[in-house]
Order: sequence, then C-alpha cells, then structure tokens
Amino acid sequence: MEEELKVIDHYLMIRLPAEVDHRSCTEISRRADHMIMDHDVSHVVFDFSNTRFMDSSGVGVLAGRYRRISCFGGKVYVIHADDRIRRILKMSGLMNLVEIMEEEQDGKLDETGI
Repeated sequence: MEEELKVIDHYLMIRLPAEVDHRSCTEISRRADHMIMDHDVSHVVFDFSNTRFMDSSGVGVLAGRYRRISCFGGKVYVIHADDRIRRILKMSGLMNLVEIMEEEQDGKLDETGI
C-alpha cells in the first residue's frame, strides 16, 4: 500500500505506508512539501496505522516537515503510533517536537476520512 496524502480543513493528512524507509521517504517528503506550499496547510498529521517499520529516514521526514510547518506557526501530529514507533520517536528526540494523539483524542482526526 502506498502512502496517501490529502488536505482536509488546513491539515495535511499523511497516511504512511507499511515500511517507512529510504526508498519511500524521498517521495513522501517531495509530495508533502509540494502540498504544504501549494495548499492552505496549517498543520501536518502523520497516520501510522499501516506502518510496521520505520528507519532513520522516517525520522528525517517527520523532522523536515516539522521544520517547514513550524516556520508558519503550525504543528505536527502523530496518530495511531504503536509502541515501536513511539520508541523511535522518543529515542530520536521527536517526542519533544511532535504531538502524539492518544486513541481517545484522535477520533476527531479520524473523522477526516483518511
């Protein structure tokens, strides 16, 4: 399954693929940056519901989108992150930059249909 990107109510919703690695990250970054610049995007949401693996390239994707959107006062959110993904985010220091939405909080974001 490929990643899916769409803009809904000023949020760029990114459903990540099963494997977030160097091969997939180049395209994800390119498409996300294009959508941030061409649409009225205030925040970025990374949906890890399909993701089973993420390497350091995935960390770079999140950090890069954080740098880009925070320049405009936006935030980066993570939804559906399992324990492995949370551990990677914590070890990389991204937990201090992104907001992880807990299951009971992310229902509003799930209503977007992505």
